[in-house]
Amino acid sequence: MSFRRANDYVLEHVDYSEHAGIDTSNYSETELKDLWRATLKNGMHGLCFSMYEDGQTPGDTITEAQVERRIKIIKPYTKWVRSFSCIEGNEHIPRIAKQQGLKTLVGAWLSGDKDDNEKEIAGLIELGKAGVVDIAAVGNEVLYRNDLTLEELLEYIKRVKEALPNVTVGYVDAYYEFTVHPELVDASDVVLANCYPYWESCHIDHALTHMQHMYAQAIDAAKGKKVIITETGWPSEGGSLGGAMSSGENAMRYFINTQKWSSNDQIDVFYFSSFDESWKTGDEGDVGAFWGLWDKHEKLKF
Repeated sequence: MSFRRANDYVLEHVDYSEHAGIDTSNYSETELKDLWRATLKNGMHGLCFSMYEDGQTPGDTITEAQVERRIKIIKPYTKWVRSFSCIEGNEHIPRIAKQQGLKTLVGAWLSGDKDDNEKEIAGLIELGKAGVVDIAAVGNEVLYRNDLTLEELLEYIKRVKEALPNVTVGYVDAYYEFTVHPELVDASDVVLANCYPYWESCHIDHALTHMQHMYAQAIDAAKGKKVIITETGWPSEGGSLGGAMSSGENAMRYFINTQKWSSNDQIDVFYFSSFDESWKTGDEGDVGAFWGLWDKHEKLKF
């Protein structure tokens, strides 16, 4: 995900004033790191899985051993793991996660490449029939990237639902896409919403409240169906975007407050991301490489 315009959707009767998070303005650096560590140790609902080491990029085939090593690193801290593809080694993620006692949100990566899409859909269905998929995500931000038409996307979702009648099926996109396209809600068992205050230039002091309003908009669109925040996070290094500044302090603050709200209000959140990945620059700029809780060497950042 990269820069997006903040939308002007108006929420009525939403008040998160009692959920403003922890005021860490008077914390020393040591105290903030201690709280970050304690929050991580307490565990989280879900974590987005980062596949790639330095020098690796999507398109490379990743070994089962590499996936297993990284799954074992994150296992003590999360109940769920989210994957983004079903080919090129990504198919190892749900299998190994299940072996390690984790639940899985498994994504098929859809794009404008119809041949690859067929491989992804077939892979997702195979994994679902093998019993290693708790939630199937048919595509990630496809409409945001304009890779497929709504009609094409809905057909892929329909195919997976028909093939996996006993698996919960949804589609991941920016929270507001479910307001713009109610057909996505109708086609899904669950609404899978990405919520990034950083990419809407939000200052860290208001980031938790802004993310809560993103979630509330998705709830409004969901027609009573469950909403899961499938991505949210804050970069620890790199440039800034409007009022949103990348720093270790801000990354710690955002993680702490997101997890506190998730735990207190029982909001299902998949944090982005597990490990820094150097390839994730390009459209995202230099901040793309710094969204992990662990650095690119698989060491905790703080």
